[in-house]
Amino acid sequence: MRVKVHVSLKPGVLDPQGKAVGDALGRLGFGEVGGVRVGKTIELELKDGLSRADAEKRVKEMCETLLANTVVERYSIELA
Repeated sequence: MRVKVHVSLKPGVLDPQGKAVGDALGRLGFGEVGGVRVGKTIELELKDGLSRADAEKRVKEMCETLLANTVVERYSIELA
């Protein structure tokens, strides 16, 4: 089973990487960009045998343990 985990900063958390990307886009002539937030996508391939419910539970544990810093980041799980 393929799983995508999307991790992004929570609203209100400063995003220096997003600011740098936004500034660079403006300098390159893309003035229509008003703001940028940078996140990450983690793709996992789970071994066969897990139900969807168990897979979602295990991936949530992975996010809470390692993949996301839940103090400043939020995540969403996409099972395919």
